[in-house]
Amino acid sequence: MATSYRPHRSHRRKKKSNAGRLGLAGALAGAVGIAAVAAGIVVLRPDADPGEGPAKPASAGQGGGTGAQGPSVPAPKAGPPVGFMTPEGYGYSLAAVKAGTDKQPLGATAAPPSGTTYAYADYVLTNSQRRPVLLDYPADLFLPKARVPSSMRERCMPQPGIPDDMCTLPNHSKITARVGGAKAPVDENGSTMIPAGASYVVRIATELPVNDDVSADDLRLYVWNARFTNDRKGIRLAFP
Repeated sequence: MATSYRPHRSHRRKKKSNAGRLGLAGALAGAVGIAAVAAGIVVLRPDADPGEGPAKPASAGQGGGTGAQGPSVPAPKAGPPVGFMTPEGYGYSLAAVKAGTDKQPLGATAAPPSGTTYAYADYVLTNSQRRPVLLDYPADLFLPKARVPSSMRERCMPQPGIPDDMCTLPNHSKITARVGGAKAPVDENGSTMIPAGASYVVRIATELPVNDDVSADDLRLYVWNARFTNDRKGIRLAFP
């Protein structure tokens, strides 16, 4: 305290006065310093980013990176729909539309070798529930192994519950259109979800070439994965 500051007994009164002024200045400086430290704690927290505002929760209504997922089209002519349910309780309805071959079935693709092409099939995928379900592609494309180039046959895999002479090549599935104005899939916390009741046209196409003598009649759509059918029996989707 200022009253106890006595460096030299012979200047006792003068030093007391100076000490009072120094004490007041020190108190003010200390208050400012405490405020600055407190402000520094707020501004320099490790989890704070001075270049960003507060974090915002993800919105289920935002499409995120899912995009428009193709144009809106009328419901195509399709075979009889078949329903499937996953262990998580997601419900889907699938109906085959058509199959065929194309050198670019999903847009820009490397040209296949001479004498070969790519196989594809289209089907309608519907969320059969009144709540969003995970976007999944249950159907797989099969063709006779004899229609696969000999250099690719080891990549064409048989599957449980499918006729022995049929196999499936590595393939890719993509939504090409929304049926009847269906809303596009949405992102929910990193998972792509299908809105309740929405239907899409999905194209599945081989990533490896097939012989160019493959016909639409050679191609089949099956659902065989145990996630959708647990009796190890492939379920065929019939074309119209």
